[in-house]
Amino acid sequence: MSVFASKLITNSDAFATNRQDMLALLDDYDEIKSRAEALSEKRRPRFEERGQLTPRERLLRLLDPGMPYLELYGLANYTVDTDDRSKSIPGASLLSGIGFISGIRCLVHVDDSGINAGAATQKSGEKIRASLDVALKHKLPFVHLVESAGANLMQYEVESWAHGGGIFYRLAKLSAAGIPTFTVLHGPATAGGAYMPGMSDYVISIKGRGRASLGGAALTRAATGEISDEEELAGTDMHATISGLVEYTALDDAHGLLICRSLIQKLDWNKDCPAPRPKTFAEPRHDPDEIAGLVPVDYRKPYDVRELVARFVDGSDFEDFKPRYGVSTVCLQGSIYGNACGIIGNNGPIDPAGATKGGQFFQLCDQANIPIIFLNNTTGYMVGKEYEQGGMVKHGSKMIQATSNVRVPKITLYIGASFGAGNYGMGGFGYEPDFLFTWPNALTGVMGGEQAALTMDQVARVSAERRGQDVDEAALLAQKESLISHFDKQSDAFYTSGRMLDQGVIDPRDTRRVLGFALETCWEARNRTPHPNSFGVARL
Repeated sequence: MSVFASKLITNSDAFATNRQDMLALLDDYDEIKSRAEALSEKRRPRFEERGQLTPRERLLRLLDPGMPYLELYGLANYTVDTDDRSKSIPGASLLSGIGFISGIRCLVHVDDSGINAGAATQKSGEKIRASLDVALKHKLPFVHLVESAGANLMQYEVESWAHGGGIFYRLAKLSAAGIPTFTVLHGPATAGGAYMPGMSDYVISIKGRGRASLGGAALTRAATGEISDEEELAGTDMHATISGLVEYTALDDAHGLLICRSLIQKLDWNKDCPAPRPKTFAEPRHDPDEIAGLVPVDYRKPYDVRELVARFVDGSDFEDFKPRYGVSTVCLQGSIYGNACGIIGNNGPIDPAGATKGGQFFQLCDQANIPIIFLNNTTGYMVGKEYEQGGMVKHGSKMIQATSNVRVPKITLYIGASFGAGNYGMGGFGYEPDFLFTWPNALTGVMGGEQAALTMDQVARVSAERRGQDVDEAALLAQKESLISHFDKQSDAFYTSGRMLDQGVIDPRDTRRVLGFALETCWEARNRTPHPNSFGVARL
């Protein structure tokens, strides 16, 4: 064993300051997240009047009580709909995550019909598509609790319509891959939304509430002049007895969710996945709660990433790979809840030695078939004559090659800075990690605002000198302030998560639990044998 001897001083001023700053960011995060629930809860009286469960109550009734649940894309659409951060509502009017239903790990997607009747936001379609991609990649049954007013025609954009077809394409691919899909119709599904039940393998509809049609009564009358009753046109009884769209009729929301749970149980889905071998592990010797005081929110303040790893790996025990070579790049071998993994972190920028070390480490993890965890806190690859002549481009490219082509699961955390090509070598968004989560202090982008401003300042000065002109210092100062604002506004964790450049923001103190859940999900996907066919299951 190589149990890490921590040097963290928990009664120091630096620890207290770090903790205060991190908890303040988490308070901001909680306030932003709470807006969607508060807005949806305003409609509770209407749900109760109709004898319905609220969207969050539906989610709770569907999931196994006491079992873990990992939310995905919780900040989607934040600051996309408005530049006013104090008013923007996160979540894209959808609830998505991975949880257990009758003991089966599933991808669950819930329309939040308490917000604008569940009408789509700018990021709603992207969130559904991303959730379906997770379900396909990790072989997770997909369950959609549907009640939505559909697209907001007042905000129609042709791109949204074009990309919208990708939702139904993915449902077809899931079914053909042998991964079952379920829809519970709690309310209306109109126009394109009607294909949610249409493309699902199993449809449960709530009597008197569930409806599905390409055109509602108003649209039908406008298009054809036909006057139709909503129940005759789209209702549960019609679909259960005439069209054949609905397989199971439920008396109310709770009954529909019970039917869904029963159906999933009767699939015996886990018969095609071996039970994981029993694992013994020790909890970290160093308290994960200390992470809030360990990590400065300012990425320019250094700390040893090993201190962090010691607070989420089993027994605070890890092996340090090539610790005296490429020292600012830290490669460790450890385990989380008994799952072996390789871990790469940063104690500064990545130099040529660090890049070659990282590339070799990734290949060794691939050879041993163990997942890689990327802890991003780097300003990128080193620049300057010494590093260019030392082959920074060549060695950095080798690291990126290895990151791109390893076959093992990749789980990425943005825990500080993740700038430039350093993000690429460290398994960033563009490298399709299996899971990608962000800490609230993280900053991502091509570079920091001050660095961008300084770069453009130097460019302007060299250009002026070349033309023999005087430098306009006032103009350069204004340019500097504008650039810093422009870059830094786009780099913070809440902004980037709102644009779905990760799968969500997490509390740093939950890192061990999130990584453990992700590792188990990846293991299950790699060990499950589905039964695909050449086409999705269709209603015949």
